[in-house]
Amino acid sequence: MNLIERTERLLSVCEECLPRLLAMRETEREPDFFTEVKPYADENHKLLDEWTEEMKEYIRTEKPRYVHIQQIDSLNDSMKQFIVQSFYAKTGKKRFVLSINSATYTLKTVLEALQSERGDSE
Repeated sequence: MNLIERTERLLSVCEECLPRLLAMRETEREPDFFTEVKPYADENHKLLDEWTEEMKEYIRTEKPRYVHIQQIDSLNDSMKQFIVQSFYAKTGKKRFVLSINSATYTLKTVLEALQSERGDSE
């Protein structure tokens, strides 16, 4: 999976989180941590960590104009939190939504940088 594909996958993870939270609130169901939360979180945290390392290397070598290492570190931290929080009905919605929106914005900025660079090299 290349950097663009990983970025798109992380965008889809962002899109899955709010509907999951709303569904958990609606059903007032407590998820089983070891069968639902942990496997999903582990898979996506691994993807996120791999993507973060690749992005840092990309930033060091390509020096994209609107993407910085601090943004990538911040995105990694906030996504790890809201991925897990999306399973719990008691999660505060306002801050949760703001975190998702921030991550989505950063991922779209990264995607634009990656695609424009790919377009320049073709």
